[in-house]
Amino acid sequence: MARKRKDENIAQLPPDAPPPPLFLGEKERNLVKQVNDEIIERVIGQTVVYYPISREHTRFHSIYGEAVQKTFLPPVKVNALVTWQGSKTSAEAFGIDRVTSIEVKFHRRRLIEDQDLYVREGDFVLYGDVFYEIVSLNEAKLLFGQIDHKFEIDAKCIRAREGVFIAK
Repeated sequence: MARKRKDENIAQLPPDAPPPPLFLGEKERNLVKQVNDEIIERVIGQTVVYYPISREHTRFHSIYGEAVQKTFLPPVKVNALVTWQGSKTSAEAFGIDRVTSIEVKFHRRRLIEDQDLYVREGDFVLYGDVFYEIVSLNEAKLLFGQIDHKFEIDAKCIRAREGVFIAK
């Protein structure tokens, strides 16, 4: 008859916390940032000029909270992935209206950590020689499914109407 080992009679207790995820540490997040930076800057090579609104100097409506007169900070050149969404024509009560739009995908860590820039609705971007206003934002992609590590800001932009934005 075989002898029982001393630790075989002790019941196994569940661990206090699950083990840390494999291959998802700081080194891996930095590698993804470095690869994304190189692809966006050296391979794709698309840039936009970003015009952030100055929250301190902009006048806002006292009731509605909308900007009455926007004041902008100095423009910032940003590498991004830009997709042309085409133009849409509609017949309104006042005539025909054509709206062109683009989608700008910003690398979140590059903006926040390296350029100290936060993308907001209502800001403007210059793509080519046309100004676009950011109308909606979406942070759609998570890094390896980690909720605390988002790496893309997707901005839907429409062409700014004449006279709405004048760059200085």
